Amino acid sequence: MIAVIILNWNGSEMLRRFLPSVVSYSEVDGAVVYVADNGSTDDSVEMVCREFPTVHLILLEENYGFAEGYNRAIKQVHEEYVVMLNSDVEVTPHWLIPLRNYLDSHLEVAACQPKLLSYTQRSHFEYAGAAGGYIDRYGYPFCRGRLMQCIEEDHGQYDTIAPVFWASGAALFIRRADYEAAGGLDARFFAHMEEIDLCWRLRARGRGIACVPQSVVYHVGGATLKRENPNKTYLNFRNNLLMIYKNLPPRDLLYVLRMRCLLDHLAAFSFLLKGQWSNALAVWQARREFRRLKPLLAIQRADNLRHARFDCIPERAHFSLLISYYLRFERRFSQLKHIKL
Repeated sequence: MIAVIILNWNGSEMLRRFLPSVVSYSEVDGAVVYVADNGSTDDSVEMVCREFPTVHLILLEENYGFAEGYNRAIKQVHEEYVVMLNSDVEVTPHWLIPLRNYLDSHLEVAACQPKLLSYTQRSHFEYAGAAGGYIDRYGYPFCRGRLMQCIEEDHGQYDTIAPVFWASGAALFIRRADYEAAGGLDARFFAHMEEIDLCWRLRARGRGIACVPQSVVYHVGGATLKRENPNKTYLNFRNNLLMIYKNLPPRDLLYVLRMRCLLDHLAAFSFLLKGQWSNALAVWQARREFRRLKPLLAIQRADNLRHARFDCIPERAHFSLLISYYLRFERRFSQLKHIKL
């Protein structure tokens, strides 16, 4: 059985807009649809009870954020497979079947994602996941179908099933047993990059991650925080550093953190040149908070390294995305000359 869990916080209108496709195209294939409510103060709970009587409600007493919200919700379901689905995703007929069939036939794979296309520009990939994610040498994420801010049009060029480094949290299909064994999402992240951190732990432990593009969904993206929002900038920079420290093998850690210090200050300076003072400040605050939290992560880092079966993960690229994008002008995934995947 499959549990499709949508985490909600004050998203009544979003649920009313997107739940119909989730209910129609998930329940018909045997899935159970849950809405986990993160202590909403709007009419979300009442609306779901009234308009979607087959949807199961999981009531959380406060807003725990994306990471801890899902941790608490998943503890309350018993299905073999769990789908973490954003509330701003429109699914398509039988979208769950290719994902379930792939995991059923590939026991070494812990999680997978569908192909994510843009809800507003439906011929293009969606920023947060596209056709599967990777990271570069310095921890910058990128996707088949999206490098930096360059989003490709979908011509079927990435319709092959592929092993990836991370699967998008917008529509993450995962074995509940693997989720629990890896410790779930890190609640300290609150939101942003927590699924990459989880996938990194799973890959290091020898479990596979894949994109199965025969399943297609449409994602609005940025429904909670817009890309230029300083809070989003803060979370992305801070959580990326936390993720690197928790998971990177010892031989790479010091060098990468030194390079990130330089690159993060360059990013802050770039924000200043654009007049985005709040985003520049967010980068500096993120680095300060990383330094504060770093000693508290030492035990978890040691545990992650102890459970790792290998530290050279094939889907972790060994080049700089920034150099490829800005100096070599490689703006599409297929143009990356130095990727070995």
